[in-house]
Amino acid sequence: MIANALGPVFLLILFGVLLRRINFPGAEFWPGIERLTYYIAFPALLVHRLALADFSNADVGRFALVICAALLLTSALTWLLKPWAGRNAADFTSLFQGAIRFNTYIGLAVASALFGDPGLVIAAIAVSIMIPLVNMLSVLCFTLAIEGNGRSPAHVLKGLFTNPLIIACLLGVALNISGVGLGGAWIEDLLARLGSAALPLGLLAVGVALSLGTVRQDWPVIMTASLLKFVVFPGLVLGLASWWQLDQLSQQVLLLLACLPTATSAYILSRQLGGNAVMMANIISAQTLLAFAVIPLWLLL
Repeated sequence: MIANALGPVFLLILFGVLLRRINFPGAEFWPGIERLTYYIAFPALLVHRLALADFSNADVGRFALVICAALLLTSALTWLLKPWAGRNAADFTSLFQGAIRFNTYIGLAVASALFGDPGLVIAAIAVSIMIPLVNMLSVLCFTLAIEGNGRSPAHVLKGLFTNPLIIACLLGVALNISGVGLGGAWIEDLLARLGSAALPLGLLAVGVALSLGTVRQDWPVIMTASLLKFVVFPGLVLGLASWWQLDQLSQQVLLLLACLPTATSAYILSRQLGGNAVMMANIISAQTLLAFAVIPLWLLL
């Protein structure tokens, strides 16, 4: 069952790799697809799922406790490694993002394939908690680690609250809680159709972005980030979810989200805030390949 669910997801990523190798439809095509997915299709998916989700069957309070506790503990452990990790502060920001950021496209695609609509709703709720917190922790890392990056607190807050994924999560939850919903079948169908494009386009974009040419030079940092991302973080999530007695489906979905590779958006943030963008790209590429093995192992456990 796990292989059948994961197979199409990773085949789409490999298809993206193939399209890049044959340069089809051209390098200039993919940045536009990434922007369309990031700013339109993926927010539409989040608004649609969250606005229509049945929160009465989800223990959102314990969800939030598990997610926040695991993210904060992993972040604190990563920060403790700062004196030994990376050659400089820019390297450390790549390690930090590699330890806590996650590829939502892969997560939602696998959650939908493995657990159907109930799992996708739980994943959407979890993502609405994780995305704002991960973004805040990442930007805070850059602010504290890299002196003189020119980012004032006001600029940081503006960046967070204009993030399309954060806006989509807040809007979807607000529409749900207020009882307004999506305002009719036309809007609901529009968002459903736009959102249905997010996962295949996002997975293709992940494959196109993979590049292993310079991975070897950053291998020590890549391994450290991957141990934190694939062993420490999911281990904490599974332990905390069991301790707080979340139901089995919730535990499985949270575990899936915890062992995802780092998102490609980490590369963009690294370029914008003065991090080591090349190292960040190498971490993303290596972790995406490692996820082929790691995700099935954790889900089997």
